[in-house]
Amino acid sequence: MAEVRSPLQGVVVRVAAAEGDEVAAGATVVVVESMKMEHVVEAGGAGTLRRLAVRAGDQVKAGDLLAVIAEGVAPAPEPAAGAGAAGASGNGVAGAAGGLRPDLAEVVERHLAGSDEARAEQVVRRHARGHRTARENLADLVDPGSFVEYGPLAIAAQRRRRTLDELIIRTPADGLVSGVGTVDGNPTAVLSYDYTVLAGTQGYQNHRKKDRLFDVIERRRLPVVFFAEGGGGRPGDTDAPGVSGLDTLAFALWGGLSGLVPRVAIVNGRCFAGNAALAGASDVVIATAGSNLGMGGPAMIEGGGLGTFAPEDIGPLDVQAANGVVDVAVADEAEAVEVAKRYLSYFAGPAATWSAGDPLALRDLIPENRRQAYDVRTVVAALADDDSVLELRPGFGRAMVTALVRVAGQPLGIVANNPSHLGGAIDADAADKAARFLQLCDAFDLPVLFLCDTPGIMVGPEAEATGLVRHVSRLFVLGANLSVPSGTIILRKGYGLGAQTMAGGSFKSPLFCVAWPTGEVGGMGLEGAVRLGFRRELEAIEDAAEREAAFEAMVAAAYEHGKALNSATHLEIDDVIDPADSRRWITTLLGDRAGPGGDGRPAWQRGPGRKRPFVDTW
Repeated sequence: MAEVRSPLQGVVVRVAAAEGDEVAAGATVVVVESMKMEHVVEAGGAGTLRRLAVRAGDQVKAGDLLAVIAEGVAPAPEPAAGAGAAGASGNGVAGAAGGLRPDLAEVVERHLAGSDEARAEQVVRRHARGHRTARENLADLVDPGSFVEYGPLAIAAQRRRRTLDELIIRTPADGLVSGVGTVDGNPTAVLSYDYTVLAGTQGYQNHRKKDRLFDVIERRRLPVVFFAEGGGGRPGDTDAPGVSGLDTLAFALWGGLSGLVPRVAIVNGRCFAGNAALAGASDVVIATAGSNLGMGGPAMIEGGGLGTFAPEDIGPLDVQAANGVVDVAVADEAEAVEVAKRYLSYFAGPAATWSAGDPLALRDLIPENRRQAYDVRTVVAALADDDSVLELRPGFGRAMVTALVRVAGQPLGIVANNPSHLGGAIDADAADKAARFLQLCDAFDLPVLFLCDTPGIMVGPEAEATGLVRHVSRLFVLGANLSVPSGTIILRKGYGLGAQTMAGGSFKSPLFCVAWPTGEVGGMGLEGAVRLGFRRELEAIEDAAEREAAFEAMVAAAYEHGKALNSATHLEIDDVIDPADSRRWITTLLGDRAGPGGDGRPAWQRGPGRKRPFVDTW
């Protein structure tokens, strides 16, 4: 005989067998309820139920006798209707019919309601505009099968004006797809406004979703890609508490991530108001052709009595790329995703494989004529590994080139004067562009290489009207406070305060300051120095031709004195090198700052906290 006893204190709510019944091993004998939970008590072995010690409603204690079974062979129980082998496996699939149990079916159906497949009409309209859906962009960005979505069942806070069924169909995820996946194997957070849902506007629930994900991002220190397309705040949410919504946390939380994790915004189509604010507060803005980015859309402008404008008139790409709002302009969303991946890769550590061109080509990139302009981007490309250059804000501050590159697989930032614009003189826009780039590199542990070819800081009444004194001085402050290693290569001209900004404030500030054979240095440009220093002597020469010849002779003498080769003999710079040897200097002295540590994370993730309070938006 085998006794069946209660495993806990409770009330018998069901007796599943009667005396004399044949029971199989594992068959239910009694169900006991305790603390609102039902506990099935099963037969330990097969046999005949000889005695039933309880009835429904009886109170029992742990160990009380419930039944006695005479052990013996008993037939297996008949399967329940609709059940089969698969149904007994515990995987929630109901066997022969291949269906799902009702609670799981409901969940699956709700998730499918927000899929592109279930919203064919909206997808067709989206494609007709030449754009991809939010989920198509996400699928292109993250590694297959890696995405875990947060809040997919959210709907717009409009239950007072729409039925639940309508909200499920028309406002899936409340217009914001968000979650965590991997991008090229690296954990990354992704958020994407869905323009097919209420024009990608910012609703009450999708604000809460952002808040949730921003907290996860901060705790895990995840890089972020944010697809920001949309029309800004949504006035139609009827269920949101409060009056103004100005206590929304999303903007403060997003700004609080600055300097802690790399943040990329992708703008496609129309991006206005709150959506634009999130894009503008990002580290890098990538925008597609035909996109419009502005702090106010047509309705807001007209409501302010400022006129009537079409969306296409507000912040078009050509304007926003030239004024520095957009960092990288691309053709379409596919290219935007590709560039976002490239951008994030610089913060993920060194490349496993790389190739580079013939270093001897570097010897001939600077013209022998010291006054001839050239494109410094050819130098940047030749110094860097093949196909590793990503230039930021090329249309803005054109006297300076800022780019993320790799040298021997190691990521670093390059700040280079551009002699093709203003002769390489540093104006206010160029200074702002370089200063912010230095902050970005410093925040995420990327070494910095300065390529110096500047006659100095831009001068003149027009330049001073731009606030030049303050703008350019940012470079001295930032250079003096860089925590990452830096190096300077003087390609040709290195004059005055401008040259010092290209070396962190002093030729002794970088880990190395070397020049190519074409290098020339001085407290100011040679021609200006001669005209100022020898004005009296030159004015004393009455014959114009003779005066010009004397001036040229003085400039030539000044050049010989200011040649980098002569400066190196005074130890003002560390060496004059063969240009072909530049990559060795870079890799030897800038080192592996961005490499993963023992836990596989890049350097900026391994520290106790952020290195900088934030990275300027400008």
